Amino acid sequence: MKFVLLVFSYLFILSATNATTIKGMVKDDAGVLAFATISLNNGEYATQSDNKGRFQIDGVSSGTYTLEIRMLSYETLITELTIENQEMMEVSYTLSSAFSVINDVVITGTKTFKRKTDSPVVVNVLTSKTMNEVQACNLSEGLKFQPGLRIETDCQTCNYTQLRMNGLAGGYSQILVNGRPIFSPLTGLYGLEQLPVNMIDKIEVIRGGGSSLYGSSAVGGTVNILTKIPTKNSFDISYTNQLVNGQTPDHQITGNTSLVSKNQKSGISLFVNSRNRGLYDHNGDNFSELPLIENRSVGANAFYLPTENQKIELSVSNLKEHRYGGEIGVEEAHLAAQSEERNTSVWMASLDYQFNFNEGNTSLISYAALQSTVRDHFTGTQPDEPEELAVYLENPPYGDSDVRTYNVGLQLNHDISSITQGSHILTFGSEYVFDSVFDEIPSYSYLVDQTTHNVGAFAQSDWQPAPKWNLLAGVRVDRHNFIDNLVLSPRASVLYKLRPLSQLRLNYAKGFRAPQAFDADLHIAFAGGGISRVTLDENLDKENSHSLSFSWNYDKPTDDYVIGYTIEGFYTRLENAFITESIGEDDLGEVFLKRNGQGASVQGATVELRANYKRKYQLESGFTLQRSRNVNEVIYVEGIPGTRDFARTPNSYGFANLSLRPWDAVSFNVNYVYTGSMIVPHFGGAENQAFDELFISDAFHDVSLRGSYTLGLPKTKTKLQFFTGIKNVFNSYQDNFDIGKDRDSDFIFGPASPRTFFIGLKLFSL
Repeated sequence: MKFVLLVFSYLFILSATNATTIKGMVKDDAGVLAFATISLNNGEYATQSDNKGRFQIDGVSSGTYTLEIRMLSYETLITELTIENQEMMEVSYTLSSAFSVINDVVITGTKTFKRKTDSPVVVNVLTSKTMNEVQACNLSEGLKFQPGLRIETDCQTCNYTQLRMNGLAGGYSQILVNGRPIFSPLTGLYGLEQLPVNMIDKIEVIRGGGSSLYGSSAVGGTVNILTKIPTKNSFDISYTNQLVNGQTPDHQITGNTSLVSKNQKSGISLFVNSRNRGLYDHNGDNFSELPLIENRSVGANAFYLPTENQKIELSVSNLKEHRYGGEIGVEEAHLAAQSEERNTSVWMASLDYQFNFNEGNTSLISYAALQSTVRDHFTGTQPDEPEELAVYLENPPYGDSDVRTYNVGLQLNHDISSITQGSHILTFGSEYVFDSVFDEIPSYSYLVDQTTHNVGAFAQSDWQPAPKWNLLAGVRVDRHNFIDNLVLSPRASVLYKLRPLSQLRLNYAKGFRAPQAFDADLHIAFAGGGISRVTLDENLDKENSHSLSFSWNYDKPTDDYVIGYTIEGFYTRLENAFITESIGEDDLGEVFLKRNGQGASVQGATVELRANYKRKYQLESGFTLQRSRNVNEVIYVEGIPGTRDFARTPNSYGFANLSLRPWDAVSFNVNYVYTGSMIVPHFGGAENQAFDELFISDAFHDVSLRGSYTLGLPKTKTKLQFFTGIKNVFNSYQDNFDIGKDRDSDFIFGPASPRTFFIGLKLFSL
C-alpha cells in the first residue's frame, strides 16, 4: 500500500513539474483588446484578457490543444496550440475586426488611447476610406459626412469655408493636427480646402464641450486630423478629372508611399498632391462663383523606435496655393473690376517623443509643433469715378500676411490600477501656445498685428471601477495674455454600459474663447460696391460656455451584420457671447463690430444610424435638429429689425452615405447632404439687388454617386482601379447670386459647387 501511495505521489509531483503557465496578449491591428475570452479544448481551461490585453493560464499539462479566442464584433480565432515540457510559454494573437465601425481606437476624447465603446466621450471617426468613397478632394469636402457638422462656404469670390459644429460658428471649433492646436486663425480661412485627403489617415470628431481639455475654442467641438503613418511597404498614385457643371476642368494628382524597416523599428510615409481648377461663372456675369485654385502639397511622416519602450514621431508638410476669384480674363488682380487673389505657403511640423517605463504603467510624452503661414494677397473693387480710379490704380490694395503658431508640451500618463479597483489612469500635462498674426493692407489702412500667449495645465482621472462604469473627471487651467485672470475649465463624464455594446453617456464641460481675432474676422468681403471688415471692440472680454450632453449608443453585431444608432441631446449656454453686428459705413464700405452680447444658447439633438452587412453593404447617416438663439436681438443689417436667431445657421441638417460592394472588384457609393433653410444677411448695391434684407434661404438636397471597378495586374502585387461619378446630381445649387462687381460676396449659401462629373484611375499595391 505504501508503495502504491509513493507511486501516485511521484506521478502527481511529475505532472505538477510538467505543468505550463501560458502568458499571452490579444490585440487587433489598432491595439490591445480587453475582455476577450480565451479557452482551451472548449473550456477545459478558460480566462479573459485584462484591460491591457494580457491573459494568463496556469497549470496546463503538456499536449496539443484547440485554442479559441472570442470577442464581440470580432471574427473568432481558432488555432492549435502545442505545449511541451516547459515552465513558461508566451504567445500573442491578433483578431480580425468584423466591423471596425464600432471598434476603432481613438485618442481625442481622453488624450489617451481608448476604444470607442470604452470612451466616456462620444468620438466619431471619419476614415480615409470613407473620404475616398465620397470622392472628397480635401478636408472640407470630407467633413460634410459627419453627424452634427456642417461645412459652410462664406465668400462668393474666394470661397473661404468654416466648420460649424452643433450650430456654432467656426471660431468655436478647435482644429488639431496630430493632436496639436496649430491650426491658426488665418489657416482657418482656407486650410479646410488646402489639406488634401491623401495626407489624412483618419479624423476624430468630438461634438460639444467635452473636449475642453484642449483649451480655448473647444466649445462647439474638436476635430483632430491624424496624418498617415507608415505601417507597411506600399504605394498608390491616382489621377482625377472633374468637370464643374460641364464647363470648368478640375485636375488632381495624388501620390503616397510608405516604407517600413524589416525589424519594424522605423518607417516613413510620403505624400504629394497637385490640384488645378479653373474659374467657374454660374450666372454668366463674367465674375466667378468658384475661384481658380492651383495647389501643391508635399509631406512626410516618420517614426523610429530606439528601444521597445521609446518612440519618436516626426511629421512635416508644406502646402502652397494660388487662389484667384473675381472678374474673369484679366492679367493682374488690380486690373479687374473686382477680385481677390491669394498666394499662400503653409508649413506644418510636429515632433513627439514617448517613453514608457515602470513596467509599462507610466508613459511620458513630450512634443513640439509649429505652423507658419506666409501669403501675399489682394482684395479690391475698382471705383466708378475716374479720379478715384486713378488713385486706386496708383496704390492698389495689395497686402501681406505672416502668421506663426508654436506649441510645446509635456504629458504624463500613469496607471494606478494596482492600487484601485478596476482600470484607473491619471493624466497630467502642461503646454504653451504662441500665436502671432500679422495681416496688413496699407492702402486700406488695415492692420491686424496680434500676439497671443497661452500657458495651460491639465489633470485628468479616467477610472473604470467596474466593467459597466467609467468615470472621467478633469480640469484645465489657462493663463492667456488677453485675459486678466486664470481661466478654469472643468469637465466630467460618466459612461454606463447597459450591455457590451450599448452605452449611456453624460457629459458636462466648461469652456472659453479668448477675445482675439478668429478666422472670419480676418476676411475682407465685398458688399455694395465697397469692402466690409470686422473690427474688435476695445473692451472685448472672454466668452464663457457651459455644455451638457446626454447620449445613448447601441450596436447589435452578429456574424453577418451590425446595426446601431446613437441618440444625443446637447445644450450649450454662452455667456458674454461674441456677436458681430453692422455699425454703419465708412469711405471703404460696411463696417462690423465684434463685441460681447448678453448671452446665447444652442440646443438640439442628433440622431445617427448605421448598418453593415458582411462588410459589403454599409450605411452611415446623421441628422441634427437644433435651435441657436441670442438672449437679445442682434442687428445684422442696419435699418432692419434684429432677430435673436443666429445668422447662417439652419435648424436642421444631415447626411447619409451608402456604400455597396456586391463583388470584390465592384463598388458603388450614394451619398446625400441636406441643408435646411437659414437667415442670410444680404446687402444691396449689385445690379440685381437694390436694397438690404435678411433673406430666408430654401433647403438644399445634395446627392452624389460614385462607382469603381478594380482589377489585379498579372504577375504584380498591384491593382488598378477605374472610378467615375457625379457630384450634386440634381444641381441643387444657389441660383440667386448677385451680379457684377458691386455684388455682396457674403451672400452665398447651400452646397459648395454645382453638378460636377468626374472620372479617374488609381494604381496601388496590395
